[in-house]
Amino acid sequence: MSPSRRVVLRRRRITVFSILLIVLVGVGYIGATNLAPVPASAATLEQPAALTQPVAAPVWPGFGESAIGAVGFPGVLASSGEQQTVPIASITKMVTALVILDAKPLGAGEDGPSITFTDADVDIYYDVIAENGSVAPVVSGMVLTQREAFEAMLLPSANNYATSLAVWAYGSKDLYLAAAQSWLAANGLTQTTVADTSGLSASSVSSPANLVELGKLVVGHPALAEIVALQSAVLPVIGTVTNTNKLLGRDGVDGIKTGTTDVAGACLLFSTDFTVGTSTVTMVGVVLGGDTHTEVNAAIASLIDSVKPGFHEVVLAEEGAVFGSYTTPWGDLSDIVAERAASALVWSDSPITGAVTAADVQLGRAGDEVGEVSFTIGTEAPTTVTVPLELQENIIDPGPAWRMGHPGELAAG
Repeated sequence: MSPSRRVVLRRRRITVFSILLIVLVGVGYIGATNLAPVPASAATLEQPAALTQPVAAPVWPGFGESAIGAVGFPGVLASSGEQQTVPIASITKMVTALVILDAKPLGAGEDGPSITFTDADVDIYYDVIAENGSVAPVVSGMVLTQREAFEAMLLPSANNYATSLAVWAYGSKDLYLAAAQSWLAANGLTQTTVADTSGLSASSVSSPANLVELGKLVVGHPALAEIVALQSAVLPVIGTVTNTNKLLGRDGVDGIKTGTTDVAGACLLFSTDFTVGTSTVTMVGVVLGGDTHTEVNAAIASLIDSVKPGFHEVVLAEEGAVFGSYTTPWGDLSDIVAERAASALVWSDSPITGAVTAADVQLGRAGDEVGEVSFTIGTEAPTTVTVPLELQENIIDPGPAWRMGHPGELAAG
């Protein structure tokens, strides 16, 4: 082969190989850019503003000690007076009832087992009369259901039934008192001491804060909540018994227990339900140390009226509310929105703060969850409400043209 022929063939080979190389590189480039992941887009977030409400202004009694709380809210919401442990009179019977129910459970609407009263119960009746305590009749051989016996104890505040039921449940008064102290400790009522079943003893004491927690336990017990809400009941042998709580049915009051001794004065542990927006508030309160129950009842009616405006239903997020957005390098845009509406029931000026978080997103469909907005309510024992956040619009692949025109951004992704 002539030298010129070899040169031509070499040039042809170089040309073919060059073309093949270009084709291979092109194919590789197209493949790489179309298969490479797109870059993730960081969210631009809109943090919610802090929310505050007007300060509550309870109208407190001008005597004794008082406190209020509400089911679902930690601790005491507000109080007045020294907040010391003091005699609590027949409010003690609510401890008695709960401790007995710990040993002898009773469900909503249930009558419970039958209890036969004996000569020993008649002796208890006369012992209470000798102490100048409140009583309800008892006859040896009479039979009451557990619920009826509780009604005899709680509605007319019969001391003799408090003792008889404690002995029925625990075998003796001393064994009951030991169980009561263990129950109080287990329920965190460390400022409460019971020296008897009825509260006639001045050594049966508690603090307003503990009594608020006790009230929450009472309204949270279905059977007991039913009983303390009764204005009267007709019982076998005993006849009609009437609730000593004359506030029942006024201002939504549906419990709980009066107390009266010379040492304790006139007292009332009460509960009431009212509506705030779409929520129902179950408020529990106590007023201790009044001169008369007429005075206490008037003070509580004013207190309830003044407390109601202190609860607020606050809208935290509307469904579809915007909390940020994504903008992709290839021009797609999607807002970050609340998946659902959320609101919270708050007391007084409890602060509400919110924080938004959202993940970086490469691709996604409308409705995909991408983050959350979390609202913190209050500072002491705060509660949290979390709302999921989602894409409002699709974030789709940019397509071959953009991919091939932005290889560096793909590599960064």
